[in-house]
Order: sequence, then structure tokens, then C-alpha cells
Amino acid sequence: MPKSRAKPRKSKTSAAPAAAPQTRRSMLKLAGGGVLAAAGAGGVGLWGVSSFRAYAAEHDLSRVGQGNIAIVQIHDPQCPTCTALQKQTRAALRDFDDCGMTYLVADIKTPEGAAFARKYRVPHVTLLLFDGAGELRETLQGMQQASQLAQAFAAHKAAVA
Repeated sequence: MPKSRAKPRKSKTSAAPAAAPQTRRSMLKLAGGGVLAAAGAGGVGLWGVSSFRAYAAEHDLSRVGQGNIAIVQIHDPQCPTCTALQKQTRAALRDFDDCGMTYLVADIKTPEGAAFARKYRVPHVTLLLFDGAGELRETLQGMQQASQLAQAFAAHKAAVA
């Protein structure tokens, strides 16, 4: 007699497995996981808020001429050379912590940044050095190393002091 190739049928009366009863220990584990998740989400939220505040302060071009020397980078966020210049500028500014120098970014992809670049007639990959009164004193164009920038910033600070 030939073997049947039909698949065996599943029983229609099969019951779903019974859920395990909730114990105090399992409820405490669940609550502990919830507390950890909430703490993690809160930490991420605080980091996000502080990052946004730092971003907003760095892009606030109205800070030029507010008493501190200002270094403004004309920046295109999609330009690798601009990103490299930003990295070198930040490295050079580490030696000038809390000495009255403000680093700002004029993002040419925003209306404010584009207007700022047009006002001073400069392309991206450019640093503009302002005195405390907001007068443009020097323009540095193109990619430069942190050591070169540190020398330029020190000379600028000495000249306007």
C-alpha cells in the first residue's frame, strides 16, 4: 500500500499553554527593569537637552560684539574640509579656555548663517576673527592645522587686548 504524502492535521482543540502565574519575584524584576529603562531614558533626555543648548549657543551669531573676542567659522555641514577645519579650530581653542574668546559657527545651510557669510563676502572654510566690539579684524581662509590656528588666535588676542 502506498504511503500517504498528506501532512498530518493539527488538532483544532489544542489549548494554548497556560501562562505562568505571576509571583512577587517576577513582578519585582519587571518593576526593576522599568526603573532602569526610565533612568536610561531620562539620562538620554538630559544629554539631548544639554547638547541642543550647546549647539544653539555655538550658532547664536548675535553674540558677536558682546565684549568677547569672537571667532566665527563660516561652515557647510556637508563639506568634509569644513568639518576638518572645525575639528582643528576646536583643538587650537583648547589652550584658550575661559580667556574671553567665543567660538561661533555660521552654518551656511541656515538663513542666519548664509546672511552672515554674505555680509562679510566670504565662502565656507573660512574663520573670521572679531574684536570685542564686533569689528572684523582678520580673515583666515582655507584649511589650517591647530598649531597654526593657535598662533593666529594668540596674535589676534594680543592685538585687540
